[in-house]
Amino acid sequence: MNSSKIYQDTQLKKGFLDLFVLLTLQNEQKYASEIIKTLAKVQIDIPEGTLYPLLNRLKKEDLLSYNWEESSSGPPRKYYLITESGKSYLDLGMTSLNTIYNSIQQLAKNK
Repeated sequence: MNSSKIYQDTQLKKGFLDLFVLLTLQNEQKYASEIIKTLAKVQIDIPEGTLYPLLNRLKKEDLLSYNWEESSSGPPRKYYLITESGKSYLDLGMTSLNTIYNSIQQLAKNK
């Protein structure tokens, strides 16, 4: 894979990080390391240095919240969960993605 392809993939994924994180939280709360592992399983690598500011911004925008839970293997962990506003944002984002995907499919048919 050449470096411009890697750059394009990275830039494209950056535009969807909000949705990626919210998708990981749509069915269950997770702590940051779990979010990173979940995303890595689908080839979305997000470093902690990118994730934590993103989580803080999503919290400020009321798209997610968090709570502290005791851990059997160390200090308490901060678990993130999607809010009702986050669910609405995610629904709108997924609708937009579907519209974009359909447009791409239509354009591809016309080549």
